[in-house]
Amino acid sequence: MKIIHFILIGLLFCYSAQAEDSIVVGDFSSQNISSITPTGWIPLNFDSIDNKTAYYLTRDKEKVIFKAVSNASASGYINKLSIDPEEFPILSWQWKIDNLINKANINTKDGDDYPARLYVTFEYDIERLSGWESFKVELYKSIHGIYPPLAVLNYVWDNKQPVGYVTPNAYTKRVQMLVIQSGEKNVGKWVNQEVNLYKDYKRVFGETPLKITAIAIMTDSDNTGESATAYYGDIVLKKNKANY
Repeated sequence: MKIIHFILIGLLFCYSAQAEDSIVVGDFSSQNISSITPTGWIPLNFDSIDNKTAYYLTRDKEKVIFKAVSNASASGYINKLSIDPEEFPILSWQWKIDNLINKANINTKDGDDYPARLYVTFEYDIERLSGWESFKVELYKSIHGIYPPLAVLNYVWDNKQPVGYVTPNAYTKRVQMLVIQSGEKNVGKWVNQEVNLYKDYKRVFGETPLKITAIAIMTDSDNTGESATAYYGDIVLKKNKANY
């Protein structure tokens, strides 16, 4: 069973404030392609999955990007943060994929694969949980030594569902899936994405978010057994200038 959505906890606190109105979380374009991993990012591997997605810094024309190649595999990269989403609500990034995953299905465990996805995890007050949920969380902590992420936005490039589609993840309602690219239209093209994390969180969870605790990227095809290639550009958190 894939347990990706229960262990998205980073191991380091690392981000760089590049300007008063923005935080560059994924500064891939300034990296040296001989580096093993981008500054501030660490591998996100899963004990239950032997086959890992390959990630490496490379160039797309003149720009350094972070490339992912998945062959019936799953793993990601994560950057641990501690950022107020009300102060920095806007998340922007660039990505590109070479192909869709044909057998992917956002509503099933067997289809929980995406050529590109970006996770945002949030701090969570366990006092908000029901009795049964609290028991499961404490049980998880007793086994793994850490609390699982309890509030996650997962922005995905889906094969079928339309842009704007939102649904709980097939494994846990604590991960909400938001489709922001869909289908063949932009395959092979760089796409600029921008979302308002603060508004999205309130809309899908019905609560005010606490601090952003991590951002992760992942290209995975372990459930479907297919292959996928994706390219990730810089990832930036920004203030909403309309509020200032």
